[in-house]
Amino acid sequence: MTDGGALGPGGQRGGVPRWREGLLVMADGSVFEGEVLGWREDQGGAPGAGEVVFNTVMAGYQEVLTDPSYAGQVIVFTYPHIGNYGTAPQDDESRRAFCRGVVVRELTDRPSNWRATGDLAGWLLSRGVPVIAGVDTRRLTRLIREEGSMPGAFGPADGGEGSFDEASLLSAARSEPPTNGRDLVAEVTCSAAYDYGSGPLQVVAYDFGIKRDMLEQLSAFASVRVVPASTPAEEVLAMGPDGVFLSNGPGDPAAVAGATETVRRLLGEVPVFGVCLGHQILAQALGATTYKLAFGHHGGNHPVRRTSTGRVEITSQNHNYAVTAGTFDASAEVTHVNLNDDVIEGLRCVDVPAFSVQYHPEAGPGPHDARYLFEDFADLVRLCGARS
Repeated sequence: MTDGGALGPGGQRGGVPRWREGLLVMADGSVFEGEVLGWREDQGGAPGAGEVVFNTVMAGYQEVLTDPSYAGQVIVFTYPHIGNYGTAPQDDESRRAFCRGVVVRELTDRPSNWRATGDLAGWLLSRGVPVIAGVDTRRLTRLIREEGSMPGAFGPADGGEGSFDEASLLSAARSEPPTNGRDLVAEVTCSAAYDYGSGPLQVVAYDFGIKRDMLEQLSAFASVRVVPASTPAEEVLAMGPDGVFLSNGPGDPAAVAGATETVRRLLGEVPVFGVCLGHQILAQALGATTYKLAFGHHGGNHPVRRTSTGRVEITSQNHNYAVTAGTFDASAEVTHVNLNDDVIEGLRCVDVPAFSVQYHPEAGPGPHDARYLFEDFADLVRLCGARS
């Protein structure tokens, strides 16, 4: 499973009692064998469980794991070797990992990189994120592609203390609630407003699950006031911002309490830029509906065509829901389209200063094809008469 060799007596590798034989059981009854790491006593005897989705990135695993958009989900990495370059504090995208667990083929325990301050196994262990390794991730990915994202549950299954049998893991997987109708944003948003950066423009950013790299891009031209997702539009407008940013976030956009009405109130009052979940919420404010994709878009290599120029951008994406074509009103037009499946990837309002994209232009660690969108937002704010 890793280059540390096979499990030793008592489930030890190299004298460290971290790994145990385990099982991952999907809601359809599919079973995957592996070894589990980081099993916590504070789990209260419950297995790791959540909606299982796959991500195709070859690098950037720490950024993926700390993206709040993965709240409620178990992440399967399709690339067979994860952890090759270790971990570094500056690669965290949020205050903690919100995902429910991690599934990999091989977890490297001997990273090599000058930036690394530790290995991924230790990083996961210290943050209480359970992982199952040694899994046939190709078979698991094919299952998700064919049957769609579904819940799964995993845990130790070696017959020792706290272990699970196949039946109990299957029951846990089938008991996991779906993401439809769940306000997962409430689990990840900040509890109080805070400030970030010191640029000349004034931007209020709604934290639906905001990433640090988004704040870095915004702070290049603005002083950013980050506010909780439930902040009323009137409160934001009273701050006198030059623009409003709608961040990424997890789950069903239709379930985010009050967000659609809030954005509808902001439109026409201040320039608005939305990303990922922020894109979906802006679309809903324009009358659109959203739907759940079969297995979502999770990876760093999705081709997107910009309709105004025909240029193709390689983009980073992480979302399970999308905007339904033809459901938003005539005051908006499509600006970007996914070339894999024709999903709407961008919108622009024609009568008020507002636009959005479904993908991640901040893209830490990359690709960076779409970072121009942050400067487009800055230009829009200046054009609309920013005080600065």
